[in-house]
Amino acid sequence: MRKTIAVVLLCLPFVAFAQDQKAEQKPFTLRNLLLEQLKATHTNKDWFVPANIAVQGVTPEQASWTDGHGNHSVGQLAYHLAFWNAQELAKLKGETPAKYSGKNDETFSDFDAKRWSDAVQQLDQVMLNFEKFVESADEKTLEKDASTIATIAMHNAYHIGQIIYIRRLQGSWNPEMGVK
Repeated sequence: MRKTIAVVLLCLPFVAFAQDQKAEQKPFTLRNLLLEQLKATHTNKDWFVPANIAVQGVTPEQASWTDGHGNHSVGQLAYHLAFWNAQELAKLKGETPAKYSGKNDETFSDFDAKRWSDAVQQLDQVMLNFEKFVESADEKTLEKDASTIATIAMHNAYHIGQIIYIRRLQGSWNPEMGVK
């Protein structure tokens, strides 16, 4: 319960400001807050670019590109996000998550450019499934899992920012899509 209160208190000023900016306001609830955070990193362009726009139009070659300094590629980051969203969602649903060795590097290195379109589809689907989970969860579950869900949204935002940065470095980012 303390974590839930902390998450709400930390996010409240941002939600209040964001709601002031939107024509269609929804009542403040923990569910609406978490959905807003998840959708902002998935499909709803608001303060920053969501995942579906960040990977839009990326070719397999662009998805594999690295800067030569040991940083991850767009594809590796998308794969990593899909992996962790799926892992955490399975745990929240009480399911057994995919086998994991405990080596986070593997959640980046298993990306295969030949399956880039599959990786994009998997990322979109798991993010949608996370939203559906929050939409249908009972209040007790939301309170118990709010901190994990909010952290997933922050993790998504962090890596989506990296994706945009990489695309800017490689020259494949169109600034009209959100970041000038």
